[in-house]
Amino acid sequence: MVQFQIQSDSEIPASTQLFNQICFAIASRQFSPGYRLPSTRQLAMQTGLHRNTISKVYERLETAGFVEAQMGSGIYVRALGQEPIPISKEQADVPVEELIEQSLDGFLQQGYSLGEVKSMLLAAIKERLRASSQLIVTVPQHDLGAGEIIVQELDLALSIPIKLIPLEELDASLQRRAAATIVTVRYFAKEAHDIVEARQDDDLKAFRVIPIDIYNYSDELELIKELPKEGRLGLVSLSSGTLGVAEVMISSLRGDDLYVMTAQCHDTQRLSALIRHSQTIISDRASCQTLRAAMAEAEPDLIRRPKVIYCKTYIDTQSVELLRRELGMEASPVKA
Repeated sequence: MVQFQIQSDSEIPASTQLFNQICFAIASRQFSPGYRLPSTRQLAMQTGLHRNTISKVYERLETAGFVEAQMGSGIYVRALGQEPIPISKEQADVPVEELIEQSLDGFLQQGYSLGEVKSMLLAAIKERLRASSQLIVTVPQHDLGAGEIIVQELDLALSIPIKLIPLEELDASLQRRAAATIVTVRYFAKEAHDIVEARQDDDLKAFRVIPIDIYNYSDELELIKELPKEGRLGLVSLSSGTLGVAEVMISSLRGDDLYVMTAQCHDTQRLSALIRHSQTIISDRASCQTLRAAMAEAEPDLIRRPKVIYCKTYIDTQSVELLRRELGMEASPVKA
């Protein structure tokens, strides 16, 4: 079970700390679609927050499209777009041939003939392949940096043309297209799904929304836990949203005993100040070249060069593999 930590003396409200931690757990698939979240009572015992506060956080999560309430059962992580619900280990161990037989039996029991099943399956496969003809990454205009990171990583992994379209322009763009696969992170998946759903009324359209999972930053968070008290930590990214989430997460983890400074890599003045004042810098790989150049420029004025750690990735590697299969591509070769 993910352990949530709340710093009651932080300037960031406790409800915001909890909201951001749960969003991150869902976005990084620590809580996968269909997962039942802890009850308000369980979370109150873990965090020390009042159950009413937790209920309001859950309502906010539901409004944002991260979870859905099931009457008398609890709060569950919502599956968005065309993402699959995780299968159990028992299901994963069932041979493919047996799964096919079970599926066929199910269709036949519902009254479909084998010919009808064949037609439906071929139509579904054809539609998916049509959608895979164009890959679009979408994020809000205010955090295009996140989209640029996704495009860079997918371009490296998939080697296919990818378009970056702001969420605010997605509807107009889809009006001019007949088919596309739309990729985004879970933070923005509800908005993308709502836009695409409105366009699916036309039978000639073939759009699919695939929320991809972000890396869980487990190694980086462990490092942050071990930093000395009153240490100075710098965070660098192309994405303003990532920096905002990271600040809240670190505040929940360490309270006010770390001085944290953030900078988007293209903000030259702020990046220069961050390099001069930080003892440790954590950066995404998309900012690597810019940060190295800024470090080299600042070198003559540095009393002590800060330690720099580059994050492994932004997108979870398993999520990239699932996307490859969704696009009809072969799985990437396993590295020795």
